[in-house]
Amino acid sequence: MALLHSLTRRRALALAAALALTACAGPGSRPAGTEIHVMTSGGFTAAYNDLRPAFEKKTGHSVQTAYGASMGAASDSIPSRLNRGEPADVVILARSALDALVKDGKVVAGSQVDLVRSAIGFAVKKGEPRPDISTVDALKRTLLAAPSIAYSASASGTYYETELLKTLGLEAQVKPKSRRILSERVGTIVARGEAALGLQQVSELLPIEGIDYIGPLPAEVQRVTVFSAGIATAAKQPEAARELIRYLGSAAAAPAIAKTGLEPITSR
Repeated sequence: MALLHSLTRRRALALAAALALTACAGPGSRPAGTEIHVMTSGGFTAAYNDLRPAFEKKTGHSVQTAYGASMGAASDSIPSRLNRGEPADVVILARSALDALVKDGKVVAGSQVDLVRSAIGFAVKKGEPRPDISTVDALKRTLLAAPSIAYSASASGTYYETELLKTLGLEAQVKPKSRRILSERVGTIVARGEAALGLQQVSELLPIEGIDYIGPLPAEVQRVTVFSAGIATAAKQPEAARELIRYLGSAAAAPAIAKTGLEPITSR
């Protein structure tokens, strides 16, 4: 009888505690959301930063973010972060680099979702003359005349140093005065006057203060990169990760994405 009385008393105390917590939460409260860890590369950063607060408000989830290049051995690149075991549920980067992570067992096969198409453009320091890059011949003249050129260590820069200069027949003349930028935006280098001309994804140039965006590469030599999202194999919150990816690829997210210089690939 004493034992029964003791159990009944414990249940009553537990119920009282639960009711107290509910009262403190208030009638309009919702259960606490999940913490999602995201790694995103620069090409999608501006759009992601605009969209993240609305997703958090809508779902109640909180999103923790790490930023880094899609590829390369820089300490803050996404491959380097994953190799160190940094927490990640969602990774957003160039599709070719994402597929490489799938092959390496870092991202779940079949989880890849294409989000945007991203073009490459050029910028100069704010107030400086804007060179002509409207045609391939004009681009050649501009590259030859530029005293210094900065390019990224990620997708756009890899294209520049391994393909574009060779295609233009300018590798010998232009590559020695070109500087590969690690762990910093190319536009920031240009804004400080450390390079006369900067090349990077348009979406990475537009947000930078102190530069003037002068336009994209001519269509004949343009390289459009698809940026995609995937779920890390070490994800602790895969369902919430899928929820975020669906949101980023939705038609509702498209206007915010387009404003950052990217072409949305919206879900049908």
